[in-house]
Amino acid sequence: MTTKRPSQRNTKSEILSAFDNLLSQKKDLERQLKSANQAATAPPIHPERNGYAPVVTIEAPTQPTPLNAQSIEAIIDGLSQLQSGFGGAVSDLSEKLVQEATQLEQIQATVTKEAEQLTTLHNLEFADTSLEELLQQYEENAKTFDTELAERQETVDQEITQAQKAWTKEQEEYYRTAEERNENQVKTQRRDTEEYNYVLTRDRKLSDETYAQQQQRLYQELEELRQIQAKQWAEREKAIAEQETEFTELKTKVEVQPEERKAAIKRAKEEGKGIANAQAKVKADLAAKEVQGQTRAYDLQIQSLQENIQTQDARLQTLSKQLDAALKQVQDLAVKAIEGASNASSFQAVKEIAIEQAKTQTKNK
Repeated sequence: MTTKRPSQRNTKSEILSAFDNLLSQKKDLERQLKSANQAATAPPIHPERNGYAPVVTIEAPTQPTPLNAQSIEAIIDGLSQLQSGFGGAVSDLSEKLVQEATQLEQIQATVTKEAEQLTTLHNLEFADTSLEELLQQYEENAKTFDTELAERQETVDQEITQAQKAWTKEQEEYYRTAEERNENQVKTQRRDTEEYNYVLTRDRKLSDETYAQQQQRLYQELEELRQIQAKQWAEREKAIAEQETEFTELKTKVEVQPEERKAAIKRAKEEGKGIANAQAKVKADLAAKEVQGQTRAYDLQIQSLQENIQTQDARLQTLSKQLDAALKQVQDLAVKAIEGASNASSFQAVKEIAIEQAKTQTKNK
């Protein structure tokens, strides 16, 4: 019976099957040896004439078919090759199986040697019980071998079980470590996200507060400019109102002047009745000239006031346009400052415009 040579692709069960085949071959060899010995236990006895007991001769037992050495070497080579391809518990199992195969080869060699010894003893004389003792010894050796083989098989199974447990434990440890690593990574990412959100919220809050402060300061500056402009406008309106009052008074005087002149003429005529016509005429002329001079003076004052009022109106319109332009520039700059485009330069420009407007209004006064 030829055992198939295992290779690196063979599984544990296939390797054990090859081992079982070797064991079966060994048992077959023992059975053949036992059958040969039993055939030699009852040789024919022919008494000789001289009365001596005949010499019992043992025929040479049939030479047991030795186990194919190439098969054993093939198994050893296959196990050696498998050893390089497996790790951990499988490597240990391969080493154990190699040892078992080596020991089996040694046992086979021992059996062969014993068979050779039996062959050399087939011409010797021995008692009837010698063969039985020899067979019993072989049976005991076979039992011992079976016991040792069972123990070794159990040891190998235990080692495989321990290797599987170690592998399972290693897998559990790996998964536990991976789970802890994933949990730590998730915690780190969560902590980094919370820190980033906190910093972002803080920066936005600080930016909003700075923006609100700048906006409030700018509005305050605008309010101060409005108050300055309002004060200047109030002063201008007060001056114009005083000029209008003076103009009204002068106009009233001019309107009343003809009546006063008529009354003076009438009064002069009444007074001149008793005076000479020359004196009356002189006085009348003087009175008329005086009235005309006063009237001309009043007319000049009225004309001057009218021109002043027109000048003030033109200046007022110019100031209104300048104020509107300044307010528009201030609003534009305020919008730019609020939007965050060059707050410092916008604020400085607002100040410069306010100062320029104040200087212009001071000059106009």
